[in-house]
Amino acid sequence: MRIYTKDGYAPFRDYVTWYRITGDPSSAKPPVVILHGGPGAAHDYVDAYKLLARHGRQVIHYDQLGCGKSTLLPDKGADFWTPQLFVAELNSLIDHLGIRSAYHVLGQSWGGMLGAEFGITRPSGLKSLTIANSPASMELWVSEANRLRGEMPEKIRSALDRHEKAGTVTDPEYLAATMAFYERHVCRVVPFPPEVARTFDQVARNPTVYNTMNGPNEFFVIGSLKNWSVIDKVHAINVPTLLISGRYDEATPKVVQPFADNIKGARWEIFEKSSHMPHVEETGKCMKTVAEFLDEND
Repeated sequence: MRIYTKDGYAPFRDYVTWYRITGDPSSAKPPVVILHGGPGAAHDYVDAYKLLARHGRQVIHYDQLGCGKSTLLPDKGADFWTPQLFVAELNSLIDHLGIRSAYHVLGQSWGGMLGAEFGITRPSGLKSLTIANSPASMELWVSEANRLRGEMPEKIRSALDRHEKAGTVTDPEYLAATMAFYERHVCRVVPFPPEVARTFDQVARNPTVYNTMNGPNEFFVIGSLKNWSVIDKVHAINVPTLLISGRYDEATPKVVQPFADNIKGARWEIFEKSSHMPHVEETGKCMKTVAEFLDEND
């Protein structure tokens, strides 16, 4: 089966959003829009979701503003980089592509947080929402990240503590200790596949959004999202919702549970051999799970 791809740029305010469409343009199935994480990580590491096109629907990847092939804005501060900005960008892209009548949304990590913010607004045309490897609250996320960090070898923990206290979070020893955590709780396919490595390289080149909203890494969250929560709002989501997480995920059951508790009818799949990237770590099973969910909710 031939898979078509097409990419382009959608205008958004004074900027542009890069997008790519994979799949049969004549498909009658509503497309699925993939929201990458980070924030600011670009689409590369979630590239595997293009395999959903094999199930006869178009898959839309895009780079959110500030990263990848979209407009980079290194001089913008925390007042600019807000969840509301990215909800507006997503709405703009949906309208630009002419899919407002029917589409699905799948968000991974920060993308799932964004997907939840989007779903809460009850946007027209949304058929389903998949929230993959995402927290409902950054306070819960940090609490669980620190618990997981406490289970790392003492040498790793002491390196992290020492450099955070000294403010030397770009020191090679600190970066190596961070990577040890990532190889346990972010992606257990080591060395990282090329598309995952590309995302890490992209964040290193364009760290504005990640550093501003999150912080220097996944567990030292000092950015503008540090108090973010949608626990008291996700009850407003009124479309079928699939929750995805991995057994070794930094998005632990405790951080996903509020979605399960508060989104009516939400279904939750835990991938037993995965951490934060089941789409990379258990690709076949992940694609089958998502494809079947989308088919059920077209």
